[in-house]
Amino acid sequence: MKYQSALAFALLFSILPTQAKLTPKVVYGQDDRLDVYETVNQTHLKLATATAAMIPSNSLQAQSDDSIEITGGTLEGDGMCATERFAKQRTAAMCSGFLVGDQYLVTAGHCIQTKADCKNNNWVFDYNVKSKDQADYVVSQSNVYGCSEIISQKLERSSQDDFALIKLDRPVVGIQPLKFRTAGKITDKARLIMIGHPSGLPTKIEAGGSVRNNKNSVYFQATTDSYGGNSGSAVFNFDTGEVEGILVRGDTDYKYDSRKGCYVTNVCREDSCRGEDVTRITNIAELKNIR
Repeated sequence: MKYQSALAFALLFSILPTQAKLTPKVVYGQDDRLDVYETVNQTHLKLATATAAMIPSNSLQAQSDDSIEITGGTLEGDGMCATERFAKQRTAAMCSGFLVGDQYLVTAGHCIQTKADCKNNNWVFDYNVKSKDQADYVVSQSNVYGCSEIISQKLERSSQDDFALIKLDRPVVGIQPLKFRTAGKITDKARLIMIGHPSGLPTKIEAGGSVRNNKNSVYFQATTDSYGGNSGSAVFNFDTGEVEGILVRGDTDYKYDSRKGCYVTNVCREDSCRGEDVTRITNIAELKNIR
């Protein structure tokens, strides 16, 4: 398994389990990430509602009106250049996940490895930016769920299989579970959508990726604009809207700019760098019982 790390990534995710800290990603070509309020495609917005952020329980503060405030730092505060996109937004999420059944969620296997990981983190829906001038990050208590059980989990160095299927502490209300591929594999060079929480940020919708290498039976490689925190993100078929896989690893997120004295996004051409690895959703045999 090829892992690369950067100081900036370590600063952002120092409290993650070891494997979760070592799966950085990168931007290919133009940065296509959009906030929810910037997105006009209604299909993409519907898919985004089923995206959840894995946030440590101690970063969620109950308010007097039964809402939950999401606390944490910012990219700028963690050493990124102020010119970085989304530099002042909250960076609370450790990983991403997505709803596949009324009470079931899929993420990366390196995000949830132990019962302690399950117990100490919550899964938060609706962690996003709804307006340009948004300053606070508050969600309804009803959108915060616990992890009650790890149904299935893999993190294999030999095959590089990497996924987790967990059961939440109660059924999710008001959110439609995502449709996902159950057999076969995505076509070569297919267009992709990825939705998740890059660098711990609020939900970002990225619809400019494509399949680069489709030969491996366990995962395919893509050109999604991915960062640490995107681990566990759903990667969708652009044409069908079905989940094709789970973003799990890739190239280095940030590099140090000695002129500016801070970190900037690592940008690769669409046809360069190593590509981003996406575990095939069909690897999770237990999903057959959830349909």
